[in-house]
Amino acid sequence: MKQVLTIAGSDSGGGAGIQADLKAMAANGVYGLSVITSITAQNTRGVNSVYDLPLPVIEAQLDAIFEDFEVAAVKTGMLASAQIVDAVSRKLRQNRAANLVVDPVMIAKSGHPLLQQDAVDHLRTALIPQALVLTPNIHEAERLAGLSIKTLADARQAAKIIHKLGCRHVLIKGGHLLEEKGTDLLYDGRFFNLFKGEFIDSPHTHGTGCTYASAIAAQLAKGKALPEAVQTAKIYITEAIRHGLAIGHGRGPTNHFYFMTGV
Repeated sequence: MKQVLTIAGSDSGGGAGIQADLKAMAANGVYGLSVITSITAQNTRGVNSVYDLPLPVIEAQLDAIFEDFEVAAVKTGMLASAQIVDAVSRKLRQNRAANLVVDPVMIAKSGHPLLQQDAVDHLRTALIPQALVLTPNIHEAERLAGLSIKTLADARQAAKIIHKLGCRHVLIKGGHLLEEKGTDLLYDGRFFNLFKGEFIDSPHTHGTGCTYASAIAAQLAKGKALPEAVQTAKIYITEAIRHGLAIGHGRGPTNHFYFMTGV
């Protein structure tokens, strides 16, 4: 079985972060490995507290993974500080990490910041250039590109700017586009590929970005080319949202195992 590593924060509510990543990886037929960068106290209502793990602990987790497992793909999520970004970037470079999917997590759906301001520049210079694909949502793409995104034309312009940071591909997730909601845009530096999908108006979308990126990483590990991996992952996340779970008293999580539970 292919082994895929997620490097991200822990969500005590189980809907996003490491927990969502591992569920999505299992649902997509790979064995999930994990390196926890931060511990969050959160639920469907929001993030109450964040504790960043010490760098030696993060580095020790990475060393333990790469010295024993054959890592076929890597997905990064919450890397809260410049120091964590730099440490993770260095270890991935040293281990020549394959099929790196970078989800530039910056803010929780509740509005709580998950990436310190000074870490954004380190993300740009140290980690993004190693990525096979960068998967920002509209808000993250706006911050990285420095422009407002309202239309597909805006998204195309942003993708061109972001691609210059050094990643091989940019996937701008269009769930929040005012024009053509549910359409994602993949750019390889030359050509654009549109992935149109059904927009599901549901409040239970906690962890969608983590889940989508992890599904892409899983499909890459299984040998699919990036466009096919994105298409397969998009079908999966659409159904996970469609069958979202109305649990908790806020934004419920997607249903990672909708095909098993019948919910």
